[in-house]
Amino acid sequence: MTEHSSTPGTSRRVAVVTGGSRGIGREAAERLAADGYAVVVNYAGDEAEADKTVAAITEAGGEAIAVRADVADETEVAALFDATESTYGGVDVVVHAAGVMALAPLVDLDLDALDRMHRTNIRGTFVVDQQAARRLRAGGALINFSSSVIALALPGYSAYAATKGAVEAMTLIVARELRGRDVTVNAVAPGPTATALFLDGKDEETIARMAAQPPLERLGTPRDIAEVVSFLAGPAGRWVNGQVLRANGGIA
Repeated sequence: MTEHSSTPGTSRRVAVVTGGSRGIGREAAERLAADGYAVVVNYAGDEAEADKTVAAITEAGGEAIAVRADVADETEVAALFDATESTYGGVDVVVHAAGVMALAPLVDLDLDALDRMHRTNIRGTFVVDQQAARRLRAGGALINFSSSVIALALPGYSAYAATKGAVEAMTLIVARELRGRDVTVNAVAPGPTATALFLDGKDEETIARMAAQPPLERLGTPRDIAEVVSFLAGPAGRWVNGQVLRANGGIA
């Protein structure tokens, strides 16, 4: 655990953001910190990038710590939540943004890649949601990440889309299982978004073609998605529950 700023027992609301060291996760962590949350930035392996997220938050006057955990490891995820509760007193929002993607036609995809995606995207969501369901305080929110590729049905995305279909199924069921807890459970399904995960391995022509497809004629940005996370986490989003929000500029 790398700690830069903390106030044990603070009364402010507390958010855990998995995959918070890069891309959408990092932007969501910084946005929630700007909203006044103390933020626990979870990362899998890149401590330096997680520290950069924490530094950006603390330099802006917020509170944050970085905690390493493999989201698919139930012991490490339990320790992540333990560290959050011992540092800040509880958990109010969980944003599960960690995920991996491997692309290939179904006929060509290496099954090891399928297994890696299953472990992180499906088992990881199950493990994180399990801890969130046990620990979120009343008035809390659990926000998972799906993908608009489910609606787009793009060739090459069969395995990745299948993992995100599982995320959507879990999200809708957990929302109903938490009846009476005053905790909302939703998923955000971004369309093509200018992150390293999306841009990696794509040539400029492919990127330009995908950017032109939404009616708004651009790629999404991590900030676009972080605004949706902020809405779902905050008081304005309390009546949205058990939903998948397709934040994609109208592409699907």
